[in-house]
Amino acid sequence: MTKKEIVRSISEKLNLTQLKTKDVVQNVFDCIAETLVAEERIELRNFGVFEVRKRAARKARNPQTGDEVLVKEKYVVVFKAGKAMEDALQKKRRKQRQKKEPEVKR
Repeated sequence: MTKKEIVRSISEKLNLTQLKTKDVVQNVFDCIAETLVAEERIELRNFGVFEVRKRAARKARNPQTGDEVLVKEKYVVVFKAGKAMEDALQKKRRKQRQKKEPEVKR
C-alpha cells in the first residue's frame, strides 16, 4: 500500500478531503521520523514498537565478485508488532494456509 492509497482510504472513512488527509498523514510520518532520529522509541499500543538499534560492523561478500568486504556499523529502524496485530496476522495466515492445503484422502 502506498501513501496515496492510505490517504484515499482514510479520507473516505472520515469523509475528509484528500488534501487535508494527506497533510495529517504526512505530519504523522514526519513526527515518527523526527522521534526516531532523536534515537527515541515509539510505542503504539496494540500496533507495535519502532526503535533505533545499532547494527555492528561485519564482514560480507560482494555477490558479483565473491570478494570479502567490510560493512560499517550503522543505525537501523526496527519494528516489532504489538500483540493485537501479531494475533490478527497469525489468524489470517492460518486461514490462508488452510485454503491452500489440499485435502488428504485416506
